[in-house]
Amino acid sequence: MSTNPSTHSTPTLRVVAFANQKGGVGKTTSAVNTAVVLASRGVRTLLLDLDPQGNTTSSLGIEKNDLDGTMYDVLVELMSISAAMLHDVRPGLDVIPTTSDLAGAEIELVNEPNRERRLAQALHTVRYDYDIALIDCPPSLGLLTLNGLTAADSVVIPIQCEFLALEGVTQLIQTIDLTRKHLNPRLDLLGVLMTMFDARTRLSSHVVDEVRRYFPDHLFDAVVPRSVRLAEAPSYGQAITEYDPSSRGGSAYEAFADELMARLGLINTTGEMRV
Repeated sequence: MSTNPSTHSTPTLRVVAFANQKGGVGKTTSAVNTAVVLASRGVRTLLLDLDPQGNTTSSLGIEKNDLDGTMYDVLVELMSISAAMLHDVRPGLDVIPTTSDLAGAEIELVNEPNRERRLAQALHTVRYDYDIALIDCPPSLGLLTLNGLTAADSVVIPIQCEFLALEGVTQLIQTIDLTRKHLNPRLDLLGVLMTMFDARTRLSSHVVDEVRRYFPDHLFDAVVPRSVRLAEAPSYGQAITEYDPSSRGGSAYEAFADELMARLGLINTTGEMRV
């Protein structure tokens, strides 16, 4: 997927990092499903798997044993984004895949100059080619996540509707603030997405209320339910909107995509796409 830069007077790319140092909060599920929904709407989408576990890669049915390039090659070997990407994994969706090799990147990059900016520099070369890039950051606040935050324009924080949901979030916000101060002044908290909501329990509603008090101006209206169908979809290499589009999970990610596009200016007040 490419677009002649001469057709765009300014770059159109918006880069969004999905970040939370806690694991199991629905971060990968949210990045994958949002990317598929956006691409299905005609938004030129790039999805980057920055987690050494490679769950984003696996969730889309990508075979890890037959890759010409990965995120490791981009960050450590300085392979170009274009050379590492898989084109049209879905119509309108390109992917930078990841294998477990990425786990060694933080050690290998520790003495390299501008190590926090490797991903930002790589993305700069495709800034005319996409409308949005989504980064699935690992569940940590190490160098890989720092690369994601330095490359991003904005951050979405998925938070699960479970006990101690806000544990560690203060540290993440501090990391975002430090990244903004020292590495990426444009970085902005786009919003907080509540996941794994169980309408049968009081706890889920209580957690949403607690998070709303903590982030009064940033909570997305869309809430992702706890869902067996959402959990099953990756095992078939599919997004929920492909596996069971009429499910509650499918509806939730369609609604979240609406809000995301509105906050990023990808649609106007009448719901028409600007891309």
